[in-house]
Amino acid sequence: MTKAGERIKSLRKRNNLSLAILSKLTGLSKSAINRWENNKTDINGNAIVALAKFFEVTADYLLGLTDY
Repeated sequence: MTKAGERIKSLRKRNNLSLAILSKLTGLSKSAINRWENNKTDINGNAIVALAKFFEVTADYLLGLTDY
């Protein structure tokens, strides 16, 4: 899931959010977000939904299935 990690990191930086702030705002752990961004682990379904809603993008976009 390389694309998901890249997209999460890009969206986080585009919105000027630290890992800690994104974690607090989404309820996802900072360490999990860090692992996803660095492609250490795969992101799960619940996290995909939470991040897609937070960033107002589709799950398909986060997963790299679409470019919009």
